Amino acid sequence: MRLYHVRGSRSGRVLWLLEEIGAPYDITLMQRGEQRSDEHRRRHPLGRVPVVEDGEGFLWESAALCLHIADLHPEAGLIPPVGTHDRALVYQWVLYAMSELEPAVVDTLRSDEERAVERGRERFTANVVAVEQELDGKEFLVGGRFTVADLVVGGVLAFGARSGLLEGFPRAAAYAERLRERDAWKRAGEIGKPAE
Repeated sequence: MRLYHVRGSRSGRVLWLLEEIGAPYDITLMQRGEQRSDEHRRRHPLGRVPVVEDGEGFLWESAALCLHIADLHPEAGLIPPVGTHDRALVYQWVLYAMSELEPAVVDTLRSDEERAVERGRERFTANVVAVEQELDGKEFLVGGRFTVADLVVGGVLAFGARSGLLEGFPRAAAYAERLRERDAWKRAGEIGKPAE
């Protein structure tokens, strides 16, 4: 399996998952903007990362890749068995992170329009309440252990924490901080880091 990766992008969550699993993988480090090349657009029609190349072709969309890769490595224990309530909860939290949290975070970080930034903050604040409530008395979102749900939700929260979006949400903030202390998170963050 080969991951096409740009530091500071959504491919970081796939890299983090690969480090959590510990199985061998290959990586192609790309510079920002390189993913828009004609060569890369043959891998991803929108010219984005992450892209994973397996023996059968190319796959993309970070959350889908995380779920798929966790399925390929059940021994890692990052996704509950198919058909269980906990498996459905993993799907719920992963899709929630991608549809409710991440777009709001992106609006706050990338918009040039002040009103769009404010709407993003309002949307994030309204939606992160679900995580804050779920973590009452819990360390992880599903089944009392770290799963793909934590990886995707926690990754988005860490992204939002950079712009102060977790202020006023102490459980979510502490959760995001705990996840950033994981060895796999740290290893993934070092990959492709420029030498100082």
